Amino acid sequence: MKQIVLAFLSFIIITSCHNGNDVSAAAQKAATDSANFTSIKWIDSIVNFGTIKKGDTLRITFHCKNTGTKPLIITSARATCGCTLADYTKEPIAPGATGIVTGSFNSEHINQSHVRKTLIVNTNTFNGTEHFLYFEGDITGVETNDKVAQPNPVKIKNQ
Repeated sequence: MKQIVLAFLSFIIITSCHNGNDVSAAAQKAATDSANFTSIKWIDSIVNFGTIKKGDTLRITFHCKNTGTKPLIITSARATCGCTLADYTKEPIAPGATGIVTGSFNSEHINQSHVRKTLIVNTNTFNGTEHFLYFEGDITGVETNDKVAQPNPVKIKNQ
């Protein structure tokens, strides 16, 4: 009985950890099969969002186009820091069609006046399966601990 309960609890824990961002099993298999690879063109792989106030949240959208002959599958998109959440087109993107990757950026805990953030996108593409998207801009209202260094005057002894 104890083993059944443990097995049931293990099943619940494993299935509850699913984040909902995964593509279907068939799409995942197609994305790793080089016979199904296609090509991608990023319409905007670098975005400058300008200036925002500290505490603002914004959404940055990147557009891609399937320039190949097979369906384009985005298997994952992730941010390199905790201040940004990534999302992407989950369905296969037909040849000639476009898809999107978005980054939702929260500047609440940022302590620098200029930021450059990265999203890493995985796809089933000949021209690299890992793509890097960047967004950057300035944040006003940031308090820093930076101090301006003042040079010490050097006194030369007369000999």
